[in-house]
Amino acid sequence: MIENLRARNNQEVRMNWTHLYYYDPDADLDALANKKIVFLGFGNQGSVLFILIPDEVQPRVFNAQFSPKMKPNATIVVASGLNVFFARTFVVMAAPRMIGSSVRSLYEKGRGFPCFVSVEQDGTGNGWANALAISRTIGATKQSAIASSAFNVLKDAGCSDEALCYEMWMSKEPAEIFERAADDGFVMQLKHHSTVSQYGQLSGALALDGKAMREHFVEILHQQILNGKFYEAFSLIEEDLEKDGNANPLNELYRRSEEMELVRSEKRVRAWLAGGLL
Repeated sequence: MIENLRARNNQEVRMNWTHLYYYDPDADLDALANKKIVFLGFGNQGSVLFILIPDEVQPRVFNAQFSPKMKPNATIVVASGLNVFFARTFVVMAAPRMIGSSVRSLYEKGRGFPCFVSVEQDGTGNGWANALAISRTIGATKQSAIASSAFNVLKDAGCSDEALCYEMWMSKEPAEIFERAADDGFVMQLKHHSTVSQYGQLSGALALDGKAMREHFVEILHQQILNGKFYEAFSLIEEDLEKDGNANPLNELYRRSEEMELVRSEKRVRAWLAGGLL
C-alpha cells in the first residue's frame, strides 16, 4: 500500500494525509540539506527551529524573543499538539508517542518509536517533506510516523483509529511507563512526562470520583468470587474447553470480542501497517 501511496500526486496525498503511515524510505533527508537546525535556547537564526521548552511558556517566549527575528521561510517544529497555533507561517509537528526519557534511549538502540506528524501551517509548500525528514532524523520512521492533525482531530471532537490505538497501547509507551513506575513509583513516574501531561493526569486523577468503580469491584468480589458463583459457572464449561470451534465457550467469547469497537479499530490500524486496507 505504501508504494501505491507514493505514486499519488502531492495534492491527493495532502487531501488524504490524516490516514497515512510513513517509514524511513518515505522520508527524504535532502529536505533538510543546507538548513541550520536550531533548538530554542541556543540561537534564533536557523532555518529549522525546534521549540522544545515546556508547553506552558512556549507562546510567551516565542512571540517575545523569536518571532520578530525569524526568517520568513523558517520551519517551526513543535513536539506536542498543544501549541500548534501560536506561530505564524510554517509549523510542523513531530510528536513522539513515547515518554521523553525513552525517546533518546530507543533511538540509541536503533529501535525508534512511533510519532504523530502533521503540517499545521505551510507557508512554502515544503512542510510535509520537512516534517517527514525531521521524523526520520529523530528515529520515528523506524516504527512509523503517523499523519494525524492535532487540530482536525480535536475539531471533529473525536479520535481517529490510529490516534486511539497508538495513544493507548500500540506505541508501547505504556510498557515504558510501567517500567518507570516499577522503579520510581506509579505517581512519581509522571516526572518523565511533559508538564502539561503531569498537570492533566494529576488534576484529573485527584478530581476523579472512583465510587462507582469501587462498588463494581466490590460487587464482583462478593457476588461472584467469594460466594462461589464464578467457580460454579466455570466448572460447567470445563469439559467444553477441550472442543474445537465455537463449541468451545472460550472461542465463542473471542469471537464475540471481535465485535468490540476497540478490537475493530485495532484491526483497521494493523491492516494499514501491513500494507492493506479494510
